[in-house]
Amino acid sequence: MSYGLLKGKIVVVTGCSTGIGRAVAIGAAQNGANVILHHLGESTRKDIENVEKECQKAGAETVIVAGDIASPETATAIVNEGVKKFSRIDVLVSNAGICPFHKFLDLPHDLWKRVQDVNLNGAFYVVQAIANQMSKQESPKGGSIISISSISALMGGGEQCHYTPTKAGLKSLMESCSIALGPLGIRCNSVLPGTIETDINKEDLSDPIKRADQVRRAPLGRLGKPEDLVGPVLFFASDLSSYCTGASVLVDGGMAISLQ
Repeated sequence: MSYGLLKGKIVVVTGCSTGIGRAVAIGAAQNGANVILHHLGESTRKDIENVEKECQKAGAETVIVAGDIASPETATAIVNEGVKKFSRIDVLVSNAGICPFHKFLDLPHDLWKRVQDVNLNGAFYVVQAIANQMSKQESPKGGSIISISSISALMGGGEQCHYTPTKAGLKSLMESCSIALGPLGIRCNSVLPGTIETDINKEDLSDPIKRADQVRRAPLGRLGKPEDLVGPVLFFASDLSSYCTGASVLVDGGMAISLQ
C-alpha cells in the first residue's frame, strides 16, 4: 500500500518489532516517512533489525531505540534519538502493549500492575514526551498522535480483566489529549483493532473452537491481519485527517455490531 501519504514526515512507532507495530512501521516507510523504530530490547533485536531492513528497502531513513516503554526514560530516549537524527517528530503511533491472558480470581497483583505500566502508563509517558517536542516545532506546527487501543475498550473479556481497562484508558487518553493539545495543532485519535492474528493471541487462537467462534462473529468472515491496521493509521497520520481529533475507528471486520 504505497500512496506517498506521509512523504517527508518523521514517524515514531512504539513496540514495532512484530505484529501491528511492524506492519504500521513498514507501511509508513512505504508511504514516504522516515521512521523511529522502538522495541523492548535484546529479546526483540533480530526482529527489529528485520523491520529496519524492510523500511530501508522502501527508501526510509531509520533509527532504532530500545527500552521498556513502562519507563519514562524510554520515552525521553525516543524523543532524544529521534530529534538527533531527524531534528523533528511529526507522528507518534503509540502501539506497544501486552495482553497475557489470565483468569480474574487468581490474577496476580504484579501482573495487574505490569499490564497497567506497559499499556497505559507507558503510552502516557511517550505521548507526553512527544507532544512536548511537537509543541516546540515550527513549519509545520503540530503533529498527529495515534493510539492503538482495542475493541476491548468497548467490551469485556473474562480473561482480560487486567487488559481491557488499559485499552479503554487509551481511548480516553486520546480524547482528553485532543482537547489539551488541539490549540497546539496536535491531533489525537485512536484505532480500535478487533481480533487481529498476532503473537499476543496466538496461543488463545490455537483453540479451534475459540478461533471458529471469532471468525463466526465477524461479518467479513475472517480474522484480521496486522496489515489491516495500516490504512486507518495512515489516514490519521496523514493530512487527509487534518480536521479529525478525539476520534476513534473500529477495525474489527464488523464484530462489534454483530449479535450472532
